[in-house]
Amino acid sequence: MTLAMAAAHCVGQTEAASDRQRQTALALEQQGKNSEAEAAWRAVIKAHPSSPEPYAHLGLLEARQEHYKEAVPLYRKALEMRPAVPGLRLNLGLALFKGGELKQAIQEFSILLGSEPPSSPEVHRLNILIGMAHYGLAEYGEAVPYLKEAVAHDAQSLPLRLALAHSCLWTKQNQCVLDVYREILALDAESAEADMVAGEALDEMRDNEGSTKMFRAAVKANPKEPNVHFGLGYLLWAQKQYKEAASEFQAELANDPDHVQARLYLADTYIQLNRIEDAGPLLEKVVKLDPSVGMGHLDLGIVYSEAGRNEDALREMILAAKLTPDDVDVHWRLGRLYRTLGKKDEAKAEFDKASTLNKAADQDLYKKIENGNAHPPPAQSPPNAPADQ
Repeated sequence: MTLAMAAAHCVGQTEAASDRQRQTALALEQQGKNSEAEAAWRAVIKAHPSSPEPYAHLGLLEARQEHYKEAVPLYRKALEMRPAVPGLRLNLGLALFKGGELKQAIQEFSILLGSEPPSSPEVHRLNILIGMAHYGLAEYGEAVPYLKEAVAHDAQSLPLRLALAHSCLWTKQNQCVLDVYREILALDAESAEADMVAGEALDEMRDNEGSTKMFRAAVKANPKEPNVHFGLGYLLWAQKQYKEAASEFQAELANDPDHVQARLYLADTYIQLNRIEDAGPLLEKVVKLDPSVGMGHLDLGIVYSEAGRNEDALREMILAAKLTPDDVDVHWRLGRLYRTLGKKDEAKAEFDKASTLNKAADQDLYKKIENGNAHPPPAQSPPNAPADQ
């Protein structure tokens, strides 16, 4: 055998051995033997250190075990070696998405979206992923266009529509909320969550009757839906329908005994109904659970003041003033308490703050009115005028 033939024979044997290593690694991976497959792929790396394939498969093994942070650098290594490997960037994006690295996931998905033709089925998947990543980052305005594209190509997805409805709600696109709500009703006429979202949109639009009706429908559809009784109770509280509001707050607490807001507003409702003794224990628990709630300290101050516990009332109202310095009611009530305690200078200072805040609110309203008058609406056809032909 000549030297050239011997060399060729050795190369052939080496390539055959490498192929056997690769086939073994693939077989172990397919059998779910992750540790053995990882060892086999690392052996392939030693034989072929410049090949991206073993790094990509090692990333896949980590991802399958939900070790997403460990998968990311392996996928990145493979991408550095060969960016055009099909599916590799998507796998990297998915690992980032599932590992909570949503901003980086958006970057990878956006690269893929820009490279796909509009007719590609991958476009729909990428719109969902980018939209939900923005949603997870609370970037609701950025989420809306992607989620709109996603629902336009998925006639049956309730979760996507609910995510879109929430995104529209939290960016004050109320008509969008109502449009999506109608789509949800066509898929699930008993969706309590959809009723709640529509109710919140109508509340933003100052439609008290419509929003209350939506929340009543949500309660009927699913009385165990989180926040459903609180939402209805809050609307009733805002409309000064205190007795019914109290029942809803109680129902929310029956569903969730740790619901701080339901406890707070139930206590405030008791104050409005002159059930001061019932409000006290609720408020003491509220400020213990969440000391940052200014309304809780104010209401507890009112309860203590009514009970003649003026020093305790003063402590709570001072805390409320620190937490909500722009609340007129806090300064007004604190001023009254100082006056009761004979502290005239302190009382005057609080009443002056309340007066200043009231004047600032009035000036803001006047500015809004002036701006409205300075920018009249565009010309409109008079009522009953015929349309142009």
